[in-house]
Amino acid sequence: MRKIKYKKGRKLQPYNLEYTGIHKKTDSEMQLFVYDDASLSEYEDFNVSDLTKSIDIQKTNWLNIHGLNDIDLLKSISVYFKIDNFMLADILNTNRRTKIEEQHDTLFFNIKSLLPAGDSDNISAEQISFLIKDGILISFQEKRSDFFTHIRERIRTHSGIVRTKNADYLLYILLDAIMENFYITIENEEDKIEELIDQTKNNTDPIILERIEKHRDNFNFLKRSIIPLRDSLYDIKSMKDDDVFNVIEIENFSFFSRLHQKSLELLEQIESDMSSLHSASDYYFSAQSHKMNEIMKTLTVVSAIFIPLTFIVGVYGMNFKYMPELEYEHGYYTIIGIMVLIVLGMLFYFKRQHWF
Repeated sequence: MRKIKYKKGRKLQPYNLEYTGIHKKTDSEMQLFVYDDASLSEYEDFNVSDLTKSIDIQKTNWLNIHGLNDIDLLKSISVYFKIDNFMLADILNTNRRTKIEEQHDTLFFNIKSLLPAGDSDNISAEQISFLIKDGILISFQEKRSDFFTHIRERIRTHSGIVRTKNADYLLYILLDAIMENFYITIENEEDKIEELIDQTKNNTDPIILERIEKHRDNFNFLKRSIIPLRDSLYDIKSMKDDDVFNVIEIENFSFFSRLHQKSLELLEQIESDMSSLHSASDYYFSAQSHKMNEIMKTLTVVSAIFIPLTFIVGVYGMNFKYMPELEYEHGYYTIIGIMVLIVLGMLFYFKRQHWF
């Protein structure tokens, strides 16, 4: 069985930057939110040269970048914010697993966002990366999506406490929004599993088994995506005791602990769903075996009925000259009647024994 796994990309040198994802026709765009409890400034489609006059280090700054094809733009951003080239290479290499890295005054975090791919049984994956330093959060998305639409509205309408918090809290709610996609994906998989279980009760088409194995691969893919996320969130919890550098405020570590707990819940749910899939495949094979047993039982009954008939036919098919019944006027009809009575008697006996 072919396993779903992250596509193995070419080994790229950190100074030879290249986007390895599939959204190669997406134009790069930037959006900036600068806010605090009292004010909000929002900037759309601006250049790197506008960052100096737009960013306010006294407030929370969220720079969101859609599209990773403009390497020159990303290099300019890395120079402006003094981002290490190794981190920029990890942003562009979408084959990387989820990871967290703390370097100098920068916290780097990337994550796979998974969602159902339309009406098919596939799962679409998008890598989203975050850099946080000096009250500035930079998010990198491969394409435009609506993962963070509700967060932008909360910032614009001053809903909740997001405007009263710093960039570390913003990172938390962005990660939480991405993790909600895991719940959506798992729920979609569960609906399809229920559909497959219903189909196995009435249908033994081999395509059902293929779909069961496909969803088993999907759950393994989800599991391999969530496990490194769980480990990364645990690493964030561990930073609480780091006295050298910490971009996350002490009172906000509890939020990331919630995310870690969510990752554990997701893994437990996946294990439960994989057990349901295993039960579905067992039921499928049991149904196949039952159907085969019914066929074999029918064939056995038919064979058993024809055994005495074959014996009678064999006896009267012998080439003996002197056989008493051969000269009997009604011998043919008598033998046919006896054969019919044997068939009816055997059917009656089999029915009494509940053999069919």
